[in-house]
Amino acid sequence: MSTEVPHSAKPASATAPESRLLTVGLSFTAGFVDTLAFVALFSFFAAHVTGNFVVVGSALGQPVHGLIAKLLALPTFIAAVAATRLYGRWLERRKHAAAAPLLTVQTIFLMTFMALGLFAAPITDADAPLAVLTALSSTVAMGVQNAASRTVFASLSPTTVMTGNVTQLAIDAVDLIGGGPEVALNPVRARFKRFWPPVLAFAVGAACGAISYKFGGFLSILVPTVIVAALAIHARVRERAANITS
Repeated sequence: MSTEVPHSAKPASATAPESRLLTVGLSFTAGFVDTLAFVALFSFFAAHVTGNFVVVGSALGQPVHGLIAKLLALPTFIAAVAATRLYGRWLERRKHAAAAPLLTVQTIFLMTFMALGLFAAPITDADAPLAVLTALSSTVAMGVQNAASRTVFASLSPTTVMTGNVTQLAIDAVDLIGGGPEVALNPVRARFKRFWPPVLAFAVGAACGAISYKFGGFLSILVPTVIVAALAIHARVRERAANITS
């Protein structure tokens, strides 16, 4: 994985505790939202949008609910990523830090996801217009997070799809346990320490998303919304402090 941090990511080059706070908070959010959307919206993936291809493909062999939202998920995700990148570049050209604004945008779309879900509930027809809008709003929120993780937070571990993180953890575990003299252990230890928190946070978020939806329905989206809003406020405070000291 490249360690180069783009100019727009400079405001997010935090100290280790602050970086871990962002990584854990966003990974928990992705696991929570992805699982809640999967449970509430007939196997719809909000963060792992390519998973919708599998569900759509399975429709060839058996009926699948919510095909419209699943078919629209990828173009919606791409549009959200593109819009986030354009907004980030606009902020960069004006010498504004992008971390807090992008986290704020994600907070807004998480609130939209919650509001639409509450308005649409109970969702019995996944292809109903309001149900489709509910699903796509979650995709937009996760699209913003995905784009931010590749730009503003590029120095941090990925926080949405955990396949790469788990793969790296398995490789590093093998090297730490049975690595030969050709293995530089210090970088491996550092990388292992960096990658396990988001994996654990995503898993905990996934469990919390399923349990919370069972008891609180779409109102439980308040949990990741508050987390991302708190991260946005924290980023804003850090940026202002940096401006004062510079």
